Amino acid sequence: SITEETVELLEPYLDMEDYNLETAKKVCGNVAGLCSWTQAMAYFYGINKEVLPLKANLALQEGRLAAAQMELNSAQIQLDEKQMELDEVQAMYDAAMKEKQALLDDAEACRRKMNNATALIEGLGGEKLRWTASSKNFQNQIINLVGNVLLATGFLSYSGPFNQEYRNLLFQLWKKEMDNSKIPYSKNLNLTGMLVDNATVGEWNLQGLPNDDLSIQNGIIVTKASRYPLLIDPQGQGKIWIKNKEKNNGLQVNS
Repeated sequence: SITEETVELLEPYLDMEDYNLETAKKVCGNVAGLCSWTQAMAYFYGINKEVLPLKANLALQEGRLAAAQMELNSAQIQLDEKQMELDEVQAMYDAAMKEKQALLDDAEACRRKMNNATALIEGLGGEKLRWTASSKNFQNQIINLVGNVLLATGFLSYSGPFNQEYRNLLFQLWKKEMDNSKIPYSKNLNLTGMLVDNATVGEWNLQGLPNDDLSIQNGIIVTKASRYPLLIDPQGQGKIWIKNKEKNNGLQVNS
């Protein structure tokens, strides 16, 4: 109920130097509190004059805030609904993309299988020619097997004591006799390749056997002949080879 007019009437008193609680206590202690109360009310009016518009604005802003909050809640509800719809659509999209990727993977797998099958068919088409040629070669080998074995056994049995030149001469004489007797054999027969494989020859070389044709033939005679060979070995190469070859088999050497 305090008005601006009341405060204006009080101002001359409030401006007095002795208008305060301490002075009032000296004059009349019973009413000293009234002096302090009037000062407080005037001060309260000044503060309240600034606070009232703020309170009004606060109420207005609170109303706006409530309205905005209601709109926000409504918008949040709509957002939640749309988010649910988006989640459903996203799930459908993810499922569709997963299915698409699975189809792409299947298509790629099928494409690889088709390429592999095509390559296999093409390869088999080329192999047909090789198999046909191999089959014909096998037939020739079967026909020539008796003559080839005869040449190989003759080489193992009789060519050991001779040098390379005489061995070749014997080989040609045997071929001539077989032609006269009409015994079939392979014209391009390689006795070394028939009697030993390349891996074994390589192992012999590592064990000290020289790599020339004569030494390899001697190695074949030593390992394949049924009789014990007598080695004429002035350079000691055969001795070194046999020692290395048989060292793991308990070979005993008498000096």
